[in-house]
Order: sequence, then structure tokens, then C-alpha cells
Amino acid sequence: MHGIAALQPYVIGLFLLWAALMKLLDRRMRAQAGQTALGRLVGSARAVPALRLVGVLELAVAVALLLPPVLPVEGAAAAVLSAGFLAYLTYAYLAAPTSSCGCLGAHSRPVNRRGFARAGLLLAMSLAAVWARPYPLDPWLVALGLAEAVALLGLSAELDRHWLMPLRRLLVRLRKPLAVPSSQEIPLEVTMRLLYLSPAYCSASARLTSDVQDVWDEDGLRFVVYAAGGRTAVFAVPLPGGDPSAVRVALTDEPALI
Repeated sequence: MHGIAALQPYVIGLFLLWAALMKLLDRRMRAQAGQTALGRLVGSARAVPALRLVGVLELAVAVALLLPPVLPVEGAAAAVLSAGFLAYLTYAYLAAPTSSCGCLGAHSRPVNRRGFARAGLLLAMSLAAVWARPYPLDPWLVALGLAEAVALLGLSAELDRHWLMPLRRLLVRLRKPLAVPSSQEIPLEVTMRLLYLSPAYCSASARLTSDVQDVWDEDGLRFVVYAAGGRTAVFAVPLPGGDPSAVRVALTDEPALI
């Protein structure tokens, strides 16, 4: 427990340092400050000064956490800051549901569960940091710190363009959702739905005297066989297909299978 508590000031400090630098140095973020929930809270004209003030507070807490000595008041300050984040997110969610929070970067996504989860995780880590004391950082503590950092970054929608969107593009390339499926991947129900909508089926349905007797795939077509009195009706449905008018029917003199 003491080791986990001793780890938190470093993780929180680095995260708050990044947040502070974004608010103080990112021109695009400052340019969009009036369009965020912060602009709704303090007014568009005061959004940039308010953003800078929050950045200065984050920077002060981050420096205190990262530099020795380790004091309980530093964790308490981080906890107060994190509680303020949660309160602000709640306001943004209720009062400006279509606006971004403007927390860590310029983006247009409204406040969602990921933002609340990130603020909640920061609050829990900050409360643990209140009990932080000097403690040697073992390898497992370093691994835990990396896991916490990854969790915070993963919950940050501001970074989605750097990892989530490339990952989604990779999955699309691998899965190829728009690729033409093989005949084995096309359910019979899909074929039958297209068949029932086709003019060919409507023209021959009065002659059909059985349910489906046989089905097979060949040369990009799915053949569906019915009995038609003393004859046999063979429908050819394109695979894959979405145009009912492309379905063809042939009546043969071969005897039915029943």
C-alpha cells in the first residue's frame, strides 16, 4: 500500500504537467476556448484567461508533486483539483451537452463517460497520494505506474487521433467489411429474401407446388429449385446480389423430386 501511494505523485504530476502545458502553450486550444463548456460557464470573453488560470494551477500542483519532499498537502491539492474536474464535467454534461470540455486539447467531442472515468481515476489516485511517503520504486511499481498512465491516456479523447483512429483504420484494412463475401458467407435467408422480391418469382409463384427442393452455388449464382406441377422451376440468384430484377427463372420438363 505504501508503495502504491508513493507512486501516485509521479503519475499525477506528469499528467497534470501535460494538461497545464497544453492549456498554456497550445494556440489552437486557446482559440477554441470560447466554444467549450468553459466558455459557457464563464463567458466567451473570459474563456481564455480562465483556461490559463486553470493551466497555472495545474502546473503548480504538478511541480509540487514531482519535486521533493513528498507532503500530504500535495496529494490533497491534487484531490481538490480532481474533484473540481468532476464538478466541471458534470456542469458541462448538463449545461452544455454538445460542447467539449476543453481539458487537454482542441477537439469537438462532447463530455462522455470516458471523461468522467478519467477524472474519477485521477481523484482516486490523488486521494492515495495523500498518504505518499518516500518509498523505493520496485519494478512492479514502475509497471503499475505505466499501466495507470496508459489508462489515463486511453481515457483521453484528445489523443484518439493518435492511436484509436489508426487502430480502427488497421482493423478495417484487416477485416475488409466492404469486400465481396464468398458464397459460403451469404446466408440462405438473404438469398430467399431477394428471390421473393424478384419479378421472376412473382411471375412463377402461381405454378410452384412445393417448398424449396434443392439449393447449390455455382459460377457466382445460387440456384434454388422448386416443383412446378409436373415440371421443375429453377431460379438463379446472383451472389452477392441486391437487385431483385437480376433473378432469373427457368421452367424445365424434368420431373420434380417429390
